[in-house]
Order: sequence, then structure tokens, then C-alpha cells
Amino acid sequence: MILPARLASVRLPDKPLADIHGHPMIEHVWRRGCEAGVGDVLVASADQEICEVISRAGGRSVLTDPNHPSGSDRIFEALQIIDPNEEVDIVVNLQGDLPILDPALIRIVIDILADGRFDISTLVARITDNQERLNPNVVKAVVSFEKPDAGVGDVGKALYFSRATVPYGDGPLYHHIGIYGYRRAALARFVGLPPSPLETAERLEQLRALENGMAIGVGVVDTIPFGVDTPEDLEKARRLMK
Repeated sequence: MILPARLASVRLPDKPLADIHGHPMIEHVWRRGCEAGVGDVLVASADQEICEVISRAGGRSVLTDPNHPSGSDRIFEALQIIDPNEEVDIVVNLQGDLPILDPALIRIVIDILADGRFDISTLVARITDNQERLNPNVVKAVVSFEKPDAGVGDVGKALYFSRATVPYGDGPLYHHIGIYGYRRAALARFVGLPPSPLETAERLEQLRALENGMAIGVGVVDTIPFGVDTPEDLEKARRLMK
């Protein structure tokens, strides 16, 4: 598992180092990753300060190129550095702004890849708040499930992701959760592809994989991890973790 992290953030400067009850946020997320119990947890960062935080906490980190366009590119560089013999087959990309993450979600992402049908895995939760249906900051996943009303534990194949309210009509909508599992070969292929037209239009990186014929498995869970993007989010995280 690799956590990409960098200090550059428009809405919350130095976000990975934001203090939450005496510890930087990136350390909290690293600990959630360790609690999943699924293997090594590494932080890949463009900034020495973040690497030093993880080292002091007893973890491993890799200093990466600061010019990477995405977290996917950053974790691929880190993977090549720590595993040049390509012994690792599955990599989880865990965002560094989820300090209250349920570690069980990480295990589910890995389990989805177990049957060999998918190149990439991710998660969704059913939308129950009507405000989320119209909110463009809530990414919706259009997923093909074997049954029409999929619930927790079901796994389907991603057809599309959008900031719009899709699909149209009756039936549930699903809130996409940005945790990804990759087969190593799929990650290598993904970062080698140019940005796709739909990815650019929607500002959603995962659409590059779909436009190039890669299969994304989607698991339904019953919780949406709280992400920290703004100073208000940070204060809420502090209250929740108190």
C-alpha cells in the first residue's frame, strides 16, 4: 500500500502536516493503513518534511519527483524504487487526507482483485442524502451489477464515473470513494497512457482507464470515509477523532 502525499494544496496549505491531536494528518492515515494488516505501508512524497514525519513514526517513505501530475504517477515511481524485481503484484493507492478511514475498506479493495476479472478496484456507497445527488463534488459511479438493487458486499463492473447526476431515472445512485487497488501491470499501463478526452472533461482520472478498455471492479460498502480538503474539514476531523 502506498500513500501519495505532497505539501502543495490550494484549499489547505501543508495539508499532510496539519495537526490532529498532536500528530500530523499523514501519520494518522499511515496508521490506518497499518491497521488494515494487508502488507507494507509506504508513503511516497515530493517533500522531505513528510518523509521525516513518517520516519519518526517508525514507517517507511520514499522521496519522489515533485513534478508528477497525479498520485498514480507518484505511487508508480515509489513502487519501482522499493520493488525493482517486481515481486509485488497488487498495490493500493490510499489518499493521504483520510485520517478517520475504516481500515476494513482497504481489505475490500484488495479482495475485489482476487478473482482475476479486474485490472483496478475501487469502492462506492449508496447515496442517501438528496443533496449529494446534485453536488458535482460528489462523484457518481455508474456500475453494472448482477442484480438491479445492489447492496453492501456486492461487486460490479464500472461503466462510467461522472460529476453529473447519473444514471437518469429510478434506482439507486452510488457515491464513488477514491481508494484504488491496482494490479501492477495495470498501474504500469495506466501511468503510461496520455490523459483521455473524458478524463479531461470530467476531471476524473479513472476515466482514462475505462476509455482504454481496462476493467474496474466496484465494491459496495456502507460507509463513506471523511476526507479533509478545507480548514473546516480539518476542524471537523479533530472533533470526530477527539
